[in-house]
Amino acid sequence: MIKIDILSDPICPWCLIGKTFLDRALQIRPDNVFTLEWHPYMLNPKMPKNGMDREKYLINKFGSKHNAAEVYQKIIETLSEHDININFNNIKRTPSTLDAHRLIHWAGLEGKQEEAINSLFREYFVMGKDIGNNYVLSSIASNIGMNHKAFKHAIKTNKDVKSISDRIKNASTKGVTGVPCFIVNNQYVLQGAQPTELWLKVIDETVNHKNTKLH
Repeated sequence: MIKIDILSDPICPWCLIGKTFLDRALQIRPDNVFTLEWHPYMLNPKMPKNGMDREKYLINKFGSKHNAAEVYQKIIETLSEHDININFNNIKRTPSTLDAHRLIHWAGLEGKQEEAINSLFREYFVMGKDIGNNYVLSSIASNIGMNHKAFKHAIKTNKDVKSISDRIKNASTKGVTGVPCFIVNNQYVLQGAQPTELWLKVIDETVNHKNTKLH
């Protein structure tokens, strides 16, 4: 198998866009030999545990509602061009994603990481749910078939908080300044939401290189 390591934050719209582009490429190449592993990154590592009002957050981050609208216009255009569904009007709070990253990590241990990622993106970007809320996260864990009892207990504790936080800090010290960031076969680093056409080239070249080495 060829591994793609992905650094991502589930409240990052470009991460959803980037995942969609990659997913579409993998669907076009259904006989691929790729496996995905998701790693934590926080756009807002100092976000309060309970998050904050989204409008207030956007004004703090971009200086004004006008500036925020200009930044998001490019995102909205990309969504429309590529038929990707995000409903920003449904999002009322910007959460801390530390606990969401714990969910992703634990889901990976149960072989359900992809389901967790998809659910977090859907709940936040389509439904407007607060994915920093334990009840919302517990519902996701249950819906994707994780050990719900174990999750409900663990999410109330500090289990893996330090290790997840350390991984996030480690990514920053290694030069990761934004997400999504894709590391293909521990060799190629792709920053940002890369188009499906580029992913098809990367998939073909990586598979051909592997096959050449085997002969």
